[in-house]
Amino acid sequence: MAITKSAKKALRVSMRKKAFNDRRTKAMKLAINKVKNLIKDKKAKEAKEALNKAYQAIDKAAKMKVIEKNNAARKKSLLSRLVKGVK
Repeated sequence: MAITKSAKKALRVSMRKKAFNDRRTKAMKLAINKVKNLIKDKKAKEAKEALNKAYQAIDKAAKMKVIEKNNAARKKSLLSRLVKGVK
């Protein structure tokens, strides 16, 4: 447990940042899973539209340093390959 005033403030700040990061991560994972589910159902047109939303969520997570830049690129590459495979 934090004792000093600065440690208490640091704890508050880190909890607030964690909440933002968790929200960003959840949005990204939901967008990715939506694309994957559309691919499973063989809905190519809807998957391409959902891919744009997933790209946005991944880019925002990378911009806010929730995930690394290369991790974001890898996720986007994987999704685009999956969508291209669906006809």
